[in-house]
Amino acid sequence: MTATRPLAIFGVALLAVSQVAAQTTAGSTSSSLPDSSTDQWALSFNISGYSVPHDRSYASPTFSADRGWLHLEARYNYEDKETGSLWLGYNFSAGEKLVFEATPMIGGVFGTTTGLAPGYLASLSWKRIELSTEGEYVFDTKDYRGSFFYSWLELAYSPRDWCRAGLVAQRTKAYHTDLDIQRGLFVGFSHKKVDFTTYIFNAGWTDPTVVLSLGFNF
Repeated sequence: MTATRPLAIFGVALLAVSQVAAQTTAGSTSSSLPDSSTDQWALSFNISGYSVPHDRSYASPTFSADRGWLHLEARYNYEDKETGSLWLGYNFSAGEKLVFEATPMIGGVFGTTTGLAPGYLASLSWKRIELSTEGEYVFDTKDYRGSFFYSWLELAYSPRDWCRAGLVAQRTKAYHTDLDIQRGLFVGFSHKKVDFTTYIFNAGWTDPTVVLSLGFNF
């Protein structure tokens, strides 16, 4: 696969989802997290295109399904390139003004990296401020020296219901830079059931990595 093919796939997905969004009837703006508080299924698809300096660019799709306490998820190119994972989790939340949501999970990883991974999703929100994180520890069953901890952390402020911006940090095995912990800024916009976010990592420390993320909730 060439460096440009994943971004081309991302562009095709962006166009396709935009066409779907244009046909969606009017409704309230959806948040970045699916609503799992009812017995209805909440489905979410996301694809992120990574433009990595001095490395191969790639796309990472994820799909999740939530119903009540149940969380199901599938990921590709997330823990490592050419690696997939399947997840089972338990949703719960607490609080009204200060809201805490969490999903402990267990997953199986297969592909370039193979193993077992306990993980989590969590967020803490108050008014227009949200701190969210996700992480996992992959126990590599091929080579224990390949075991690693992956994490993603965001601190976001939403001046309007349809936009948000903030700080982001991650630790990943899928690509490598001079920094073990990637750090940067992001800005995101949403319309009805579609959201689009641009992340810029490591600007000012080394050559920046750009991530374009498209999400669709239904």
